[in-house]
Amino acid sequence: MILLRHGQSEFNLHFTATRKDPGIVDPKLTPLGHEQAEAAAEALAGEDIRRIIASPYTRALQTAAPVARKLGLPVTITPVVRERYAFSCDIGTPISQLAGAWPDLTLDHVEEIWWPQAEEGAEGVIARAAEFRGSMAVHPDWPHTLVVSHWGFILALTGTSAQNGTWLRYDPTQPAPEKIIWKP
Repeated sequence: MILLRHGQSEFNLHFTATRKDPGIVDPKLTPLGHEQAEAAAEALAGEDIRRIIASPYTRALQTAAPVARKLGLPVTITPVVRERYAFSCDIGTPISQLAGAWPDLTLDHVEEIWWPQAEEGAEGVIARAAEFRGSMAVHPDWPHTLVVSHWGFILALTGTSAQNGTWLRYDPTQPAPEKIIWKP
């Protein structure tokens, strides 16, 4: 499978510069983030991707959109691959509002408020990653799946700190990482 971290968001831009939470809820991609998403779509066009899974955060949806367009595939939305809830950017948009902004997505299986209401500890995101790893390891299409996700989830799943707009190959049949270093 391929894991793609969303492109640069408004939050990433400000947080990287100041190391302080800028208070941006469910941020959109910056112009650079859109460029990264388009570049990922071009780079992934030659891969044998048959299924796209994405987090419901706007930045992930905006990153998945050009890939889905390029490959002619629908995007399956699942909160399981969302970011670790720790900053203002991890407050999502209610499903009823996302449905208005993204009318082509099937969202009726997602709860209205799909993100946690309190900070998620490392063990929480590691547990979600383990659940996802287990479900994907037995799914016949895992080698042909693209997952558009976030720094914390990808780190919990792989032990790798992915940069905005980058992608990596991942085999969910392999064991969980032995050590995770939670430094952005």
